[in-house]
Amino acid sequence: MTLLVHLLSCVFGLGSWVAVNGVWVELPLLVTSLPEGWLLPSYLTLIIQLANLGPLLVTLLHRLTPGRLHEPAVISCLLCLGVTSCILLAFFWDRTTVVGGGPHSTAFFVLTFFLSLVDCTSSVTFLPFMMQLPEEYVSSFFVGEGLSGFLPAAAALAQSVGFTKCVNSSSGNMTEHSIMQTEYLPPSFSTEVFFFLLAAMMCLSLAAFIALNKLPRTVPGSTENLVPDAGSISSGLENPGAEGATGGGNGPGEGEAPGKVNPDLSLQQLIFIYVTVVWVNGATNGLLPAVQTFSCKPYGDLTYHLSTALAAVANPAACTVAMFFPNRSLLFLGLLTALGSGFGGYNMAMAAMSPCPLMQGSAAGETIIVLSWLLFTGTLSYVKVMVGVILRARGHSALVWCGAAGQVGSLIGSVTMFPLVNVYKLFTSADFCSTSCPS
Repeated sequence: MTLLVHLLSCVFGLGSWVAVNGVWVELPLLVTSLPEGWLLPSYLTLIIQLANLGPLLVTLLHRLTPGRLHEPAVISCLLCLGVTSCILLAFFWDRTTVVGGGPHSTAFFVLTFFLSLVDCTSSVTFLPFMMQLPEEYVSSFFVGEGLSGFLPAAAALAQSVGFTKCVNSSSGNMTEHSIMQTEYLPPSFSTEVFFFLLAAMMCLSLAAFIALNKLPRTVPGSTENLVPDAGSISSGLENPGAEGATGGGNGPGEGEAPGKVNPDLSLQQLIFIYVTVVWVNGATNGLLPAVQTFSCKPYGDLTYHLSTALAAVANPAACTVAMFFPNRSLLFLGLLTALGSGFGGYNMAMAAMSPCPLMQGSAAGETIIVLSWLLFTGTLSYVKVMVGVILRARGHSALVWCGAAGQVGSLIGSVTMFPLVNVYKLFTSADFCSTSCPS
């Protein structure tokens, strides 16, 4: 039974962000077919942020009508909406209509909005739902959430998305003045098949959720009451007092072993935790994803795909490490956040130096940028898991606000990067075939 619940929790977590992650990794194919071209990522960023209306509405309902929101019903509707949207995308992703005198991908935009609504709202519904199970299953959920990035990336690699070759575009014979241009290689399977694969992953998540909901409440440590009573709803910022205290006379965290949860946290500690949630999600979901292409493409296609694939692997790997080697020390998590932010700073610096970053054309430069992305994702993913475990001890409401804080961070990161990339053009794309940098 324990192994089954771990597996179901993992597969349930798969449905959290698999749809939006899938659309992102498919962009190199989409931009060659849709009329928006490489402006498509900027449209996609705005659509995803608009979908934050979902978690905002759920959070307000929790606050204004405590105890009345039936989360299992909401989650079922979200997953069904995600499956339906993925299937419709497979049929209508390339349909265009004329808006403002030009063709636009209206079907793709509308269906992507519904997928984003599912994934954004999962932040404030999926994790709080896990409150009905013991805390060790929360780590399994985070493993599944990490796989929601890895599996679409693996499918895109198998599809050969974004692989290119250099071709001579000048007329006549090859000369020293020949113009070399980048040409995308045909994919191994179509975009339609890719969207059907996303739909299948969403179906698996829905099936796992139904199974978790049907499990007998004899699972050790589970609770019958998924949504707390009206009187127990809070933001998670209040001190639980004597009822949550576990150490006679010790202050918060004093004498606490790394593997032990103490829900009695001070206001300053809780503020630190929620600020960390905002920053970590802002960096991993908004700031750095916007520049990954700029930081890796100058080193070549292989480096770019290795960085995206290994970064996707780092997420579930870090969640697995957190499951077996938990450390709830806020000092340790703060240092780990600073370390991960340092790797993120290096990635951002290489993106700013594009198309001629440090050590371009050398094996050392390629290795460092791949490792930097791997460690950036891995360290901050570990922090996400441990913060979720800490807040789980404070109850359902604390996890709802954790999800809301994560979405706020993602929004801030995305809104910050959008004008820098699309308006002020602070980052320059690299064409591996035609860009020449000083040695």
